[in-house]
This record gives sequence, C-alpha cells and structure tokens, in this order.
Amino acid sequence: MNRHLKEQGMANPWLIVGIIFIITTLAATGGMTWALMNYLDQKDNVDTKVSSAVNTAVKAQADKDAADFQAEEKKPNRDFVGPEDYGALSFAYPKTWSVFVEREASVAGVYQAYLNPVSVPPISATQQFALRVTIETKDYDTVLNAYQPQVKKGELKSSAVKANGQDGTRLEGAFTKDIRGSAVIFKIRDKTVTMRSDADTFKADFNAIVASIAFNL
Repeated sequence: MNRHLKEQGMANPWLIVGIIFIITTLAATGGMTWALMNYLDQKDNVDTKVSSAVNTAVKAQADKDAADFQAEEKKPNRDFVGPEDYGALSFAYPKTWSVFVEREASVAGVYQAYLNPVSVPPISATQQFALRVTIETKDYDTVLNAYQPQVKKGELKSSAVKANGQDGTRLEGAFTKDIRGSAVIFKIRDKTVTMRSDADTFKADFNAIVASIAFNL
C-alpha cells in the first residue's frame, strides 16, 4: 500500500504540469484568437477608411473636372451690345447663354433683355434669370431710392462698384421672396441701367460680366 501511495505521489507533479500546460495552451490560443479577431477588425476599419477616402477623392476630382469643363464650354464669350441711343451698353457673356430682348428702347422708354443658360424661360417677376438688363429713362437716384427700404431692413446690402470708369452701386441679397442675387446700377447719360442676376449660382459669371461692362458716356 505504501508503494501504491508513493507511486501516486510521484505521478501528481506530472499531472499538475500537464494541467498547467493545457491551461497555458488554451490561454495562448485564446490570446491568439483575440489578436487575430482584433487584427481583422482593425483591417476592416482601415479598408473602410481607405475606400471612403478613395471615393471622396474620386468624387472631388470628378466635380472639379465637371466644373472645369463647364467653365471651358462657356468660352469664348459673346458680346452683348445695347441700343446706341441708350449708351451702347456692352459686356461679355458666356457663349452657352441665350438672349431674349423683351422690350426695345422705343417702347415706353425702357429697354429690357434677359440672358440665361441654354434657353430663356417665359418672362415673369418670379422667374429666375442668370441676368436681367434694364435701361430706363429714370434718374439714377430715383432708381436707387426704390431699394432703400430693403437696404434699411437688411434684406439688401449696398456697396460701391466701378465699371467703365464710372461709379455705381452694387446690391446683394433678397430682392423678393423668390429672387436672391446681385445687381449693379449705373448712370448712363440721362438714363439708368440695372443689371441683375437672380441667383447666387450665377455669381461668378455675374462678377465676370460686371468686370467687362463698357458704355458710351
């Protein structure tokens, strides 16, 4: 019996070592499994971020290419020339725009023209146009005073502008509930010209048009 107990006593250390080995192996395997899962999760996150960055870059480049194409498509510009007896107002506008003259200068002393990309829609007070041109036999101050209530309310912002060596006024903001854009007003001889863009979408084109304005003093 003593011999049997002795053999059991000798076997116990090996049993303990075996158990420790098994536990260590399981722990290591669990750690490796956790590390692998964490790696795969991080890899998915990185792949997602890379894919998102690539898509963003591709879209940005596509948007830039489209904008560049549209800008080039507008070139070269065409020249607009108004009635000679109304100061021969002229400016350069994109070749992709169409022009419609609603009123000749001989009608009620008012000249009105409308410009818009591709085609000019039906004329109305609420319709937005890339550019409206009005030359009328009204005093410059009288035309400006009509906008003063809106300037005082803060609906329109007034600033000085110069074109063709002449001082004028620039208005920006909400002209009506349907029209938000920019306008420039100049005195031409005994008449007043108002050029207005009805949407901020056309602001860059409008600025370029204003920079090209010329007329007879």
